[in-house]
Amino acid sequence: MLDNRAMMNVSIEQVESNLPAIWQKVLAGETLVVTEAGKPFAEIKPLAKERKELRPIGLCEGEFVVPDDFDDPLPESILAGFEGR
Repeated sequence: MLDNRAMMNVSIEQVESNLPAIWQKVLAGETLVVTEAGKPFAEIKPLAKERKELRPIGLCEGEFVVPDDFDDPLPESILAGFEGR
């Protein structure tokens, strides 16, 4: 019934009748798109794994510079674009 693609569609009927198989797929890392009447309405997927090690401080040091005017108000021409004017 279920194939081995990384993401696959399953009907709500398949979920209801084969829940143990569905959980095995999710535990194996697959994302399932649940459909009803052929239309997707939900995803069942594993949660992201927690990182066990902390990221080092200053990981991107020297790769970019925050400009001095970073938090200055935007020019009127750019604000107008955001506001649809």
